Amino acid sequence: MNNSLKQTVLVVDDQESIRLALSRMLSKEGYEVFVAESGESALDILREKKINVMLSDLKMHKMDGLRLLKASKLIKPEVEVILITAHGTIEKAVGAMKDGAYDFITKPFKKIVITNMIRKAIEKQALVVENKYLQEQLAHSEQDRHADIIGQSGVMCEVVKLAEQVAPSQASVLIQGESGTGKEAIASLIHSIGARMDKPFVKVSCAALPDSLLESELFGYEKGAFTGAVNQKEGRFELAHNGTLFLDEIGEITPSIQVKLLRVLQEGEFERLGGTSVLKSNVRIISATNVDLANAIKEKKFREDLFYRLNVITIDIPPLRERREDIPLLISHFFKIYQKKNNKRIEGISEEALDIMTGYQWPGNVRELKNVIERAVVLAQDMVITQKDLPGNIAGGRIEEKKFFIPFGMPLREIETKIINETLKRSKGDKEVTAKLLGITPRTIYRKMNSLEEGGKREELNRQEASREELRRKEEEEANDNINS
Repeated sequence: MNNSLKQTVLVVDDQESIRLALSRMLSKEGYEVFVAESGESALDILREKKINVMLSDLKMHKMDGLRLLKASKLIKPEVEVILITAHGTIEKAVGAMKDGAYDFITKPFKKIVITNMIRKAIEKQALVVENKYLQEQLAHSEQDRHADIIGQSGVMCEVVKLAEQVAPSQASVLIQGESGTGKEAIASLIHSIGARMDKPFVKVSCAALPDSLLESELFGYEKGAFTGAVNQKEGRFELAHNGTLFLDEIGEITPSIQVKLLRVLQEGEFERLGGTSVLKSNVRIISATNVDLANAIKEKKFREDLFYRLNVITIDIPPLRERREDIPLLISHFFKIYQKKNNKRIEGISEEALDIMTGYQWPGNVRELKNVIERAVVLAQDMVITQKDLPGNIAGGRIEEKKFFIPFGMPLREIETKIINETLKRSKGDKEVTAKLLGITPRTIYRKMNSLEEGGKREELNRQEASREELRRKEEEEANDNINS
């Protein structure tokens, strides 16, 4: 077994001899082994450590294996649980598989049986990115018609729907969004399904070139126009004639270029640098920016008349952190690309790594995710991409799910009530599992619940009494009004 994976097994049994025997055996197989003498101790280890598989005796004092199974699935649902059972409790072990147990093994057991079962459990735990579910999602996704647009979140569906609506028109489109959100992909989609789909789609990165070079790239130049201009060169407006010109990072162009660009948009005419001939241009303009152009106009950095020429239709692309449900689809897409590109045989990505990436904020958006997946595929030394294959700033990130919100200033009694109710809900009403998770006795849970019920009844009685008192007051007021009239 490859030790670099650091696969871990938690052995839970109230008999010391069995704990020691299993610990020695599994350590020799290369696993990192933790041991617990009770279900309560096992839960503490699950909270603190990264565990792949938990091997637990079914019959234990205080908290048995079934209760431990249910509690573990609430704390760490990704941990695979194997139960050790005697012949007399096989029926219970079979039933436990309905509650999420991976499998069970009967006493007496053989070393090869346990090690094979643990190995298979770890293989199951690894979330294979290219699984059938994600492939079906990709196949049925509306965005699948265009290879660079992956996702079926509500916000991305709206973006694509708007792009499809404006594509047949000749209107200028301004695409807004943070860097790396996929603005160029949306521009390409608009062109590919629009009336000019069989004409050129020409791209210019306005932020990548200084003024002099950007002007020559846009409008071209004549031979001898400047030092080094040994031949005539067509500009992007000429190359995109009858097609689409995509102006990326339009917010970065200087006022002098803005003036010349405005003329082309208004009149459809321009001259090459060093030339006198007026050239005609029939292009559809799609521009993109991560700059707040409205604010740039206020600061006199961007011409208002040019803004209105570019901004006939606006498409806002959400950042990746606002469409987290698309992250697994994007991971699957990029994983497939870079696995093939680098000729690497990797089965998939662990659930822990997927949780980390889903919870990360992605300031660089889809572009950053793409780079992270490429890096992970290149550096992965095992069959599964794990947390150690992710960059440090991501691997150390917090996963914010499995939590609930308690507002600042909430009274302590209400906090206690909220925690008990939330834990009961997640344990499906099992008061004993709830008690174990919260570190209190089941009797305390029953007492708290009875107190809450009594408190609720008292509040209801108080409301009813207040309603009756209000009704009596109104009747007295009406009677007095009748007497006075």
